[in-house]
Amino acid sequence: MPTLLAPLEIVPHQPLVTMDVDLHRRLAYHLRARLAPRLDAEVDWLHDSREAEDVADLRHFLHTEDVEATRRCAAVPADADGFVAWFENLKSSGPGQGDVLFPWLEFEADEEAMRWFLRQELAGEAGFDDLVALALVRLPARPKMEMARNLWDEFGRGNPDGVHGTLLTRMANELHLSCSIEDATGEALALSNLMVGLAVERHAYQSIGALGVIELTAPGRVACVARGMRRLGMPATSRRYYDLHATLDIEHSRRWNAEVLHPLVERTPATSQLLARGALMRLEAGRRCFARYRRVLGLN
Repeated sequence: MPTLLAPLEIVPHQPLVTMDVDLHRRLAYHLRARLAPRLDAEVDWLHDSREAEDVADLRHFLHTEDVEATRRCAAVPADADGFVAWFENLKSSGPGQGDVLFPWLEFEADEEAMRWFLRQELAGEAGFDDLVALALVRLPARPKMEMARNLWDEFGRGNPDGVHGTLLTRMANELHLSCSIEDATGEALALSNLMVGLAVERHAYQSIGALGVIELTAPGRVACVARGMRRLGMPATSRRYYDLHATLDIEHSRRWNAEVLHPLVERTPATSQLLARGALMRLEAGRRCFARYRRVLGLN
């Protein structure tokens, strides 16, 4: 089983400004390199001072996010039924839920604003399929099987044209959207760095909580985006990713809660705190993104 961690352990380090765009660009490039297949000889992990600095900064960032989430977890139930009920309530009570950005995108945003928003989505995309694959390692059989089923959906159930990552690439190509790290706000990069960082640093339960809360809260938001894209006359093929997740994630969330979260907490009640912290970290990162997007788009 993955190791149960107290608030994330770090070595003493200089304080960081969490939303520092230069920091998060550097961490984004670091995490992209860590996940990319490469020859061992390309980097000396023991002696490369830049790699060591990036790892230390990543761990410090995760620590600051985790400390804030931990403060909000005192009342999280440790029994499986109670925890799942608490978790499902995040759909309405969690940070960033009901943000006015999404009705505005649906009904009022012009094409320039929608395209800017989509570029942020693309630039901050963490790769849900890869994160699920990393999180399921060494889990008990029941949650692992459900996460594998979720992953198979991400892979289009064997249909190359239905792979969810391919749908995003198709949208970017059809709409001629750039999606580089340099295009992203600090908040979008921080959200991506949080998700990838939890996975690669092997904070498995926090990662599972964060992934689960995406499935829980995404359908309403992506439905607004899909309808806004349709209103603006964007092609159906470019909207397919959002149209799909507006419905598919409802069932994904139901099964994740029942087959991943419930058995994990039932087996080891202490996981409830870690799962909750991961969910709250992800929701807070999303809330910051929505607030920044509103400021850029003139909604505040």
